[in-house]
Amino acid sequence: MSAGELVARCFHARTAAHIFHLKTRSYAVHMALHGFYDEIVDLADTFAETYQGCTGLIEDYPTRYTMPTTAEAMLSDLYDWIEDNRDSISEESHLQALIDDILTLVESTKYKLRFLK
Repeated sequence: MSAGELVARCFHARTAAHIFHLKTRSYAVHMALHGFYDEIVDLADTFAETYQGCTGLIEDYPTRYTMPTTAEAMLSDLYDWIEDNRDSISEESHLQALIDDILTLVESTKYKLRFLK
């Protein structure tokens, strides 16, 4: 798996979260998803810039994703993909720490959504 795919998945999750944010009738869910989509792009951008500082320009970004059915599914899928592929993206400890920051945001948002329904 590639660093480009990690970044693209984060960007896609941001768009999906924003759509779910606009579709909900719950103010609490609306705000929880706002927090996620507001932060995920900065985390992914920091990862991409740091990765490129270590290894060179990321050249391979996937271009197609399907819309998840729920915000919870989107977050779980993102978390699972990252956990399954993180070691193949980079073994550098500082890059792994940035990946941990992304996972922290995902888990925090999952927590907020779990108790807001």
